[in-house]
Amino acid sequence: MKIGLYNLVSEVHNERYISSTLQGFLADIEEKLGRKLESINLEDFNKDKDCFPLIFIKSGGVEGKFKQIYKQIKGPYLLLSSGLHNSFAASLEIASFLKQKGKKVEIIHGDSDYIARRIKELSKIFEVKNRLASIKLGVIGKPSDWLIASDVDYKKVKDNLGISLIDIEMDELVKEIDQDHNFDHAKLNDIKNKGFDSKSIDGALKIYSGLKAIVNKYKLDGITVRCFDLLEIYKNTGCLGLSLLNDEGILAGCEGDIPALISMVILRYLTNEPVFMANLSSIDIDKNEIILAHCTLPLNMPDEFYLKTHFESGLGVGIKGVIGEGEATIFKLSRDGKEYFVSGGEIIENLNSENLCRTQIRFRMNEGVKYFLQNSLGNHHLICKGDYSKLVREFFKW
Repeated sequence: MKIGLYNLVSEVHNERYISSTLQGFLADIEEKLGRKLESINLEDFNKDKDCFPLIFIKSGGVEGKFKQIYKQIKGPYLLLSSGLHNSFAASLEIASFLKQKGKKVEIIHGDSDYIARRIKELSKIFEVKNRLASIKLGVIGKPSDWLIASDVDYKKVKDNLGISLIDIEMDELVKEIDQDHNFDHAKLNDIKNKGFDSKSIDGALKIYSGLKAIVNKYKLDGITVRCFDLLEIYKNTGCLGLSLLNDEGILAGCEGDIPALISMVILRYLTNEPVFMANLSSIDIDKNEIILAHCTLPLNMPDEFYLKTHFESGLGVGIKGVIGEGEATIFKLSRDGKEYFVSGGEIIENLNSENLCRTQIRFRMNEGVKYFLQNSLGNHHLICKGDYSKLVREFFKW
C-alpha cells in the first residue's frame, strides 16, 4: 500500500519556498518509514484502494480552501502537520471544524520517529479495513448445537465489516473428502514421522484434502466447519486439517463458530501472526490468569508439536503444541460486530493435563479476568503471540 500526500498550501505563500523548507521534514519521515511519500490528487482519496492518503497541511491559511473540498474526500481525515509555517495552527482549526461535522479526524504531528510510527500503525489498520471488503468465508455445516450465543446475521457482517459469508452443506464436504484429492503440504513428512498411528494420520489427511478442495472450489479466505459431525462419519477429526490450513494462511476454525472465525481473520490480518482458537477452561481471579486449551492450532505457531487423539472422543488426530512463553494477545469480537474484548498478556506456561484439550496454555492477562465472569462474548477466544492490544483497539476506533 502506497502512502499518498495531498498537499494544501495557502496562495499567500510562495509554494516553491515552502516546499524547499519542508524537504528535510519529509525526508526524515521517509527514512524512518522505509518508503517514499507520493503526491496524489483529490480523486485518489476515493478511487485508489491501494493508497493510504494523508492531507499534508503545508502552511497556515488553508482552512477556507479545505472547507471547500472536504466533502469530496471520503473520511476519515488524517492531517500531516509540520512545526513550520503555521501548519499546526491550521491543522487544529481544520480538525475542530471536522469534529463539529461529526467526522473522524487525527492530526499526525511530532518528531519523525513518532510520525513514521503512527503512519505505519494507521496504514496497517486501513489496509486491513480495505482487505476485509473482499474476504469470503465458508460456513461448512451449521454451528455446533452448543454454540447457542453465536448466531450471526450475514447481512450485518457484510454491512459492518465487508466480509461475505456463504453456507456450504456438510454433504458437499463429505463428497470432496471421498474424492481422495491428496493435496500436498510442506509439513506432511514431519507429520508422518511423528510415530503416530498411520491409519489415523491418513484419515485426517483425507479430511484436510476435502477441506482444501472446498476452499479452492469457492475461492475462500477461510472456513469454519461443524467438525464433530466428522467423528460420526469417519471416526476421525478435522483438527489436523484445520491446523494445516491455518499453517498455510487459510483461516480455519472449529465447530462452525462464525464470530470466532471472523475474530481470527481480523487478528491475523492486523498482526500477521498465526492465531490459536481456544476454549476457556478455568480462571484464577487473584492471579489474573486463565487456562486455554484446544485440539488444533496453526502448525507454524508452536515451537514444537506432537500428535495425540482428539480429547473428547479419543479418536483421530489432535495437535499437542508447545507455544513459546512471552507476550501475547487475547481477542474476541461479538456476533454483531459491535463489541469486542482485547487484552495483552503473557503466555507463562504450557500444561499437560489429561482432562483438557491437547494444546494447553496458562495465560496471565493485563486486563481483569472478571470480563469472563461478567461480560464474556462467548466461549472461544483467539490468541496470538505478541502484544497487539493497542493495534486492535486502534482498528475498532477507526
